Formats: sequence, C-alpha cells, structure tokens
Amino acid sequence: MLHSIYRVLSFAVVAPYTLEVKFDDNTAQTINFEPVLAGPLFGPLRDSEVFNQVQLDPEVHTLVWPNGADYDPATLHDWPQHIQELTARARQWELTPA
Repeated sequence: MLHSIYRVLSFAVVAPYTLEVKFDDNTAQTINFEPVLAGPLFGPLRDSEVFNQVQLDPEVHTLVWPNGADYDPATLHDWPQHIQELTARARQWELTPA
C-alpha cells in the first residue's frame, strides 16, 4: 500500500477557524476546522486567539499550534475524505467526561 507524502508549503487564515492550506503538489484546501475543535488537544483551539497562533513547522511541514495540536499533512491534503470521521470523533470527545 502506497501512502503519499505531502508537505504544507504555506497557509492563510481566510475566515474564523478556516485556513487555506497550500501543498507541495500545487494543490490547496480551504479547511474549516470548527467542527473538529473538541477534546483536550483540539478543544483549546476554539479560542480564536489560540487558533490564530497556528504556524508551519519547518521540519515536518505541517500546521502546528502552541499547545501541541497538529495534523498529518496527508490528512490536511485529503480533508474532504476525512471530515466526517474527524467530526464524529470530535462529537465523541465532547461527550466523554474529562
């Protein structure tokens, strides 16, 4: 099984909780992260000031946040294929007592 490796080249905040992400294969995704911002790792990103501290990690070429939250670049690249599963997980995290 082949697993494509992608690198995030750049990103821009285009709306609340929404980033346009550009990849090394000359594609881009506009991703609204709001539906998946739940749980102990991604929940703190609901604070827009924290969310907007997103950076591009130059070593692993993906988006990272100061609290350690990140996504695999392949997940970001293929976001439409993953959004339903990620949203379902986020709902489960909201229901799980801390």
